[in-house]
Amino acid sequence: MHTPSPARDQFTPAHCDIVFNHLGYGAMQLAGPHVWGPPKDRTAAVAVLREAIELGVNHIDTSDFYGPHVTNQIIREALHPYRDGLTIVTKIGFVRGADQSWLPAASPQQLRDAVHDNLRNLGLDVLDVVNLRAPGMAGPDGSSLAGPLDTLVQLQREGLVRHIGLSNVDAAQVAEAQRISPIVCVQNHYNLAHRADDALIDSLAAQGIAYVPFFPLGGFSPLQSDTLNQVAAALQATPMQVALAWLLQRAPNMLVIPGTSSVAHLRENVAAGALRLDAQALAALRSLATK
Repeated sequence: MHTPSPARDQFTPAHCDIVFNHLGYGAMQLAGPHVWGPPKDRTAAVAVLREAIELGVNHIDTSDFYGPHVTNQIIREALHPYRDGLTIVTKIGFVRGADQSWLPAASPQQLRDAVHDNLRNLGLDVLDVVNLRAPGMAGPDGSSLAGPLDTLVQLQREGLVRHIGLSNVDAAQVAEAQRISPIVCVQNHYNLAHRADDALIDSLAAQGIAYVPFFPLGGFSPLQSDTLNQVAAALQATPMQVALAWLLQRAPNMLVIPGTSSVAHLRENVAAGALRLDAQALAALRSLATK
Protein backbone atom coordinates (compact mmCIF):
# COMPACT_ATOMS: atom_id res chain seq x y z
CA MET A 1 0.00 0.00 0.00
CA HIS A 2 1.12 3.58 -0.48
CA THR A 3 0.00 7.13 0.02
CA PRO A 4 -1.27 8.43 -3.35
CA SER A 5 1.05 10.88 -5.07
CA PRO A 6 -0.59 13.40 -7.44
CA ALA A 7 2.40 13.24 -9.77
CA ARG A 8 2.10 9.45 -10.04
CA ASP A 9 -1.65 9.02 -9.78
CA GLN A 10 -2.82 11.70 -12.23
CA PHE A 11 -2.43 12.18 -15.95
CA THR A 12 -3.04 15.13 -18.25
CA PRO A 13 -3.13 14.14 -21.93
CA ALA A 14 -1.33 16.12 -24.60
CA HIS A 15 -3.45 18.82 -26.25
CA CYS A 16 -5.65 18.87 -23.14
CA ASP A 17 -5.92 20.78 -19.86
CA ILE A 18 -7.90 18.13 -17.96
CA VAL A 19 -6.21 16.44 -15.01
CA PHE A 20 -7.47 12.86 -14.75
CA ASN A 21 -7.03 10.64 -11.73
CA HIS A 22 -5.83 7.31 -13.10
CA LEU A 23 -8.78 5.49 -11.53
CA GLY A 24 -12.20 6.60 -12.80
CA TYR A 25 -15.66 5.07 -13.04
CA GLY A 26 -17.53 3.50 -15.97
CA ALA A 27 -21.29 4.05 -15.89
CA MET A 28 -22.44 1.28 -18.25
CA GLN A 29 -23.63 -1.00 -15.43
CA LEU A 30 -26.01 1.66 -14.09
CA ALA A 31 -28.55 0.72 -16.76
CA GLY A 32 -30.69 -2.41 -16.67
CA PRO A 33 -29.67 -5.89 -17.87
CA HIS A 34 -27.80 -5.88 -21.21
CA VAL A 35 -27.35 -2.11 -20.81
CA TRP A 36 -31.04 -1.66 -21.58
CA GLY A 37 -33.77 0.15 -19.67
CA PRO A 38 -33.71 1.37 -16.08
CA PRO A 39 -31.80 -0.34 -13.27
CA LYS A 40 -33.60 -2.52 -10.76
CA ASP A 41 -32.72 -0.04 -8.01
CA ARG A 42 -32.30 3.55 -9.18
CA THR A 43 -31.63 4.76 -5.63
CA ALA A 44 -28.68 2.37 -5.41
CA ALA A 45 -27.35 3.62 -8.75
CA VAL A 46 -27.48 7.21 -7.51
CA ALA A 47 -25.70 6.16 -4.31
CA VAL A 48 -22.86 4.51 -6.26
CA LEU A 49 -22.21 7.68 -8.26
CA ARG A 50 -22.22 9.89 -5.20
CA GLU A 51 -19.89 7.53 -3.35
CA ALA A 52 -17.52 7.46 -6.32
CA ILE A 53 -17.13 11.22 -6.14
CA GLU A 54 -16.62 11.11 -2.38
CA LEU A 55 -13.89 8.50 -2.87
CA GLY A 56 -12.00 10.84 -5.20
CA VAL A 57 -13.08 9.68 -8.65
CA ASN A 58 -12.85 12.71 -10.94
CA HIS A 59 -13.92 11.30 -14.29
CA ILE A 60 -16.91 9.24 -15.35
CA ASP A 61 -17.23 7.38 -18.63
CA THR A 62 -20.71 7.17 -20.11
CA SER A 63 -22.78 7.35 -23.29
CA ASP A 64 -26.31 8.32 -24.12
CA PHE A 65 -26.76 4.98 -25.89
CA TYR A 66 -26.45 3.23 -22.51
CA GLY A 67 -30.04 2.54 -21.65
CA PRO A 68 -30.52 4.40 -23.97
CA HIS A 69 -30.50 7.74 -22.10
CA VAL A 70 -30.74 5.99 -18.72
CA THR A 71 -27.20 6.29 -17.41
CA ASN A 72 -26.86 9.95 -18.37
CA GLN A 73 -30.13 10.79 -16.68
CA ILE A 74 -29.02 8.99 -13.52
CA ILE A 75 -25.68 10.81 -13.58
CA ARG A 76 -27.52 14.11 -13.81
CA GLU A 77 -29.88 13.17 -10.98
CA ALA A 78 -27.02 12.08 -8.75
CA LEU A 79 -24.38 14.72 -9.41
CA HIS A 80 -25.80 17.85 -11.07
CA PRO A 81 -24.72 20.59 -10.52
CA TYR A 82 -21.34 18.96 -11.09
CA ARG A 83 -18.35 19.56 -8.85
CA ASP A 84 -15.44 21.54 -10.19
CA GLY A 85 -12.83 19.16 -11.50
CA LEU A 86 -15.28 16.39 -12.47
CA THR A 87 -14.95 15.35 -16.12
CA ILE A 88 -17.64 13.37 -17.88
CA VAL A 89 -16.41 11.53 -20.97
CA THR A 90 -19.04 10.29 -23.38
CA LYS A 91 -19.07 8.46 -26.68
CA ILE A 92 -21.09 8.63 -29.88
CA GLY A 93 -21.30 6.57 -33.06
CA PHE A 94 -23.90 3.96 -32.13
CA VAL A 95 -27.60 3.85 -31.23
CA ARG A 96 -29.73 1.10 -29.75
CA GLY A 97 -32.37 -0.67 -31.79
CA ALA A 98 -35.80 -1.51 -30.40
CA ASP A 99 -34.61 -5.14 -30.15
CA GLN A 100 -31.71 -4.00 -27.89
CA SER A 101 -29.22 -4.31 -30.76
CA TRP A 102 -26.20 -2.00 -31.15
CA LEU A 103 -26.37 -0.14 -34.46
CA PRO A 104 -23.67 2.04 -36.03
CA ALA A 105 -24.90 5.64 -36.30
CA ALA A 106 -22.21 7.87 -37.79
CA SER A 107 -23.96 10.06 -40.35
CA PRO A 108 -23.48 13.79 -39.78
CA GLN A 109 -27.03 14.18 -38.49
CA GLN A 110 -26.83 11.11 -36.25
CA LEU A 111 -23.60 12.35 -34.66
CA ARG A 112 -25.01 15.83 -34.20
CA ASP A 113 -28.16 14.39 -32.61
CA ALA A 114 -26.03 12.22 -30.31
CA VAL A 115 -24.04 15.20 -29.05
CA HIS A 116 -27.24 17.11 -28.32
CA ASP A 117 -28.78 14.06 -26.60
CA ASN A 118 -25.73 13.80 -24.34
CA LEU A 119 -25.81 17.52 -23.57
CA ARG A 120 -29.50 17.47 -22.73
CA ASN A 121 -29.54 14.33 -20.60
CA LEU A 122 -26.38 15.26 -18.71
CA GLY A 123 -27.48 18.87 -18.23
CA LEU A 124 -24.35 20.33 -19.83
CA ASP A 125 -23.65 23.17 -22.25
CA VAL A 126 -20.46 21.59 -23.57
CA LEU A 127 -19.03 18.07 -23.49
CA ASP A 128 -15.45 17.89 -22.18
CA VAL A 129 -14.44 14.76 -24.11
CA VAL A 130 -16.36 12.91 -26.81
CA ASN A 131 -15.07 9.55 -28.05
CA LEU A 132 -16.01 8.52 -31.56
CA ARG A 133 -16.93 4.84 -31.22
CA ALA A 134 -15.82 3.25 -34.48
CA PRO A 135 -17.77 0.41 -36.14
CA GLY A 136 -17.11 -3.24 -35.37
CA MET A 137 -18.63 -5.33 -32.60
CA ALA A 138 -15.82 -7.92 -32.39
CA GLY A 139 -13.07 -5.28 -32.46
CA PRO A 140 -11.84 -2.57 -34.84
CA ASP A 141 -12.88 -3.12 -38.46
CA GLY A 142 -10.31 -0.75 -39.94
CA SER A 143 -12.82 1.50 -41.70
CA SER A 144 -12.04 5.14 -42.42
CA LEU A 145 -13.08 7.60 -39.72
CA ALA A 146 -12.54 10.72 -41.81
CA GLY A 147 -16.21 11.52 -42.42
CA PRO A 148 -17.42 11.14 -38.82
CA LEU A 149 -14.39 13.00 -37.49
CA ASP A 150 -15.05 15.92 -39.82
CA THR A 151 -18.50 16.22 -38.23
CA LEU A 152 -17.07 15.97 -34.72
CA VAL A 153 -14.50 18.67 -35.49
CA GLN A 154 -17.31 20.91 -36.72
CA LEU A 155 -19.20 20.35 -33.46
CA GLN A 156 -15.99 21.25 -31.64
CA ARG A 157 -15.75 24.51 -33.61
CA GLU A 158 -19.32 25.27 -32.61
CA GLY A 159 -18.30 25.04 -28.95
CA LEU A 160 -20.29 21.89 -28.13
CA VAL A 161 -17.26 19.60 -27.72
CA ARG A 162 -13.90 20.47 -26.11
CA HIS A 163 -11.75 17.41 -26.84
CA ILE A 164 -11.98 14.41 -29.16
CA GLY A 165 -11.14 10.78 -28.42
CA LEU A 166 -11.55 7.45 -30.18
CA SER A 167 -12.95 4.06 -29.20
CA ASN A 168 -12.63 0.60 -30.77
CA VAL A 169 -9.80 1.56 -33.13
CA ASP A 170 -6.52 0.17 -34.44
CA ALA A 171 -3.22 1.98 -34.89
CA ALA A 172 -3.95 2.91 -38.52
CA GLN A 173 -7.26 4.49 -37.55
CA VAL A 174 -5.55 6.46 -34.78
CA ALA A 175 -2.99 7.76 -37.27
CA GLU A 176 -5.73 8.72 -39.74
CA ALA A 177 -7.65 10.53 -37.00
CA GLN A 178 -4.56 12.45 -35.90
CA ARG A 179 -4.22 13.89 -39.39
CA ILE A 180 -7.68 15.42 -38.88
CA SER A 181 -7.67 16.47 -35.22
CA PRO A 182 -5.66 16.17 -32.01
CA ILE A 183 -6.74 13.02 -30.16
CA VAL A 184 -6.61 13.05 -26.36
CA CYS A 185 -7.60 9.45 -25.56
CA VAL A 186 -8.18 6.01 -27.05
CA GLN A 187 -10.63 3.57 -25.46
CA ASN A 188 -10.22 -0.06 -26.50
CA HIS A 189 -10.74 -3.61 -25.22
CA TYR A 190 -7.78 -4.46 -23.00
CA ASN A 191 -7.19 -6.28 -19.74
CA LEU A 192 -4.86 -8.71 -17.99
CA ALA A 193 -5.82 -11.55 -20.35
CA HIS A 194 -6.57 -9.59 -23.55
CA ARG A 195 -3.41 -7.67 -24.49
CA ALA A 196 -3.60 -7.20 -28.25
CA ASP A 197 -3.09 -3.45 -27.81
CA ASP A 198 0.31 -3.64 -26.10
CA ALA A 199 2.18 -1.91 -28.93
CA LEU A 200 -0.55 0.71 -29.35
CA ILE A 201 -0.49 1.53 -25.63
CA ASP A 202 3.25 2.13 -25.73
CA SER A 203 2.96 4.29 -28.85
CA LEU A 204 0.21 6.41 -27.29
CA ALA A 205 2.18 6.76 -24.05
CA ALA A 206 5.11 8.16 -26.01
CA GLN A 207 2.75 10.74 -27.50
CA GLY A 208 1.08 11.65 -24.21
CA ILE A 209 -2.30 10.26 -25.28
CA ALA A 210 -4.47 8.56 -22.66
CA TYR A 211 -5.39 4.90 -23.06
CA VAL A 212 -8.65 3.78 -21.46
CA PRO A 213 -9.27 0.02 -21.38
CA PHE A 214 -12.87 -1.07 -21.56
CA PHE A 215 -13.77 -4.43 -20.04
CA PRO A 216 -10.84 -3.95 -17.62
CA LEU A 217 -12.11 -6.85 -15.52
CA GLY A 218 -13.20 -9.02 -18.44
CA GLY A 219 -16.58 -7.45 -19.20
CA PHE A 220 -19.49 -9.85 -19.47
CA SER A 221 -17.10 -12.79 -18.80
CA PRO A 222 -15.10 -11.79 -15.70
CA LEU A 223 -11.44 -12.71 -15.52
CA GLN A 224 -10.81 -16.09 -13.90
CA SER A 225 -7.43 -17.68 -13.26
CA ASP A 226 -5.77 -19.80 -10.57
CA THR A 227 -2.63 -17.71 -11.03
CA LEU A 228 -4.60 -14.51 -10.51
CA ASN A 229 -6.18 -16.00 -7.39
CA GLN A 230 -2.78 -17.01 -6.01
CA VAL A 231 -1.25 -13.58 -6.56
CA ALA A 232 -4.28 -11.96 -4.93
CA ALA A 233 -4.09 -14.25 -1.90
CA ALA A 234 -0.40 -13.44 -1.42
CA LEU A 235 -1.20 -9.72 -1.48
CA GLN A 236 -4.31 -10.06 0.71
CA ALA A 237 -6.35 -8.51 -2.08
CA THR A 238 -9.16 -9.69 -4.33
CA PRO A 239 -8.41 -11.01 -7.83
CA MET A 240 -10.21 -8.06 -9.38
CA GLN A 241 -8.15 -5.62 -7.32
CA VAL A 242 -5.01 -7.25 -8.64
CA ALA A 243 -6.31 -7.03 -12.22
CA LEU A 244 -6.96 -3.31 -11.77
CA ALA A 245 -3.61 -2.71 -10.09
CA TRP A 246 -1.88 -4.46 -12.99
CA LEU A 247 -3.55 -2.09 -15.45
CA LEU A 248 -2.63 0.95 -13.38
CA GLN A 249 1.02 -0.14 -13.42
CA ARG A 250 1.00 -1.09 -17.10
CA ALA A 251 1.72 2.39 -18.52
CA PRO A 252 1.76 6.03 -17.36
CA ASN A 253 -1.06 6.98 -19.76
CA MET A 254 -3.51 4.35 -18.45
CA LEU A 255 -6.90 5.59 -17.20
CA VAL A 256 -8.95 2.76 -15.73
CA ILE A 257 -12.76 2.95 -15.51
CA PRO A 258 -14.15 -0.15 -13.75
CA GLY A 259 -17.92 -0.13 -13.49
CA THR A 260 -20.23 -1.50 -10.83
CA SER A 261 -23.71 -0.99 -9.45
CA SER A 262 -22.60 -1.86 -5.90
CA VAL A 263 -21.16 0.60 -3.38
CA ALA A 264 -19.18 -2.20 -1.70
CA HIS A 265 -17.67 -3.30 -5.01
CA LEU A 266 -16.94 0.34 -5.88
CA ARG A 267 -14.94 0.73 -2.67
CA GLU A 268 -12.96 -2.42 -3.48
CA ASN A 269 -12.19 -1.07 -6.96
CA VAL A 270 -11.02 2.28 -5.65
CA ALA A 271 -8.85 0.58 -3.02
CA ALA A 272 -7.00 -1.15 -5.88
CA GLY A 273 -5.43 2.22 -6.64
CA ALA A 274 -3.28 1.81 -3.52
CA LEU A 275 -2.09 -1.68 -4.43
CA ARG A 276 1.38 -2.10 -5.92
CA LEU A 277 2.50 -5.33 -7.59
CA ASP A 278 6.12 -6.40 -7.14
CA ALA A 279 8.31 -8.01 -9.80
CA GLN A 280 7.35 -11.52 -8.68
CA ALA A 281 3.63 -10.80 -9.00
CA LEU A 282 4.10 -9.15 -12.38
CA ALA A 283 6.08 -12.12 -13.66
CA ALA A 284 3.37 -14.54 -12.57
CA LEU A 285 0.64 -12.51 -14.23
CA ARG A 286 2.55 -12.25 -17.50
CA SER A 287 1.55 -15.81 -18.30
CA LEU A 288 -2.16 -14.90 -18.48
CA ALA A 289 -1.91 -13.00 -21.77
CA THR A 290 -3.96 -14.53 -24.59
CA LYS A 291 -3.61 -11.55 -27.01
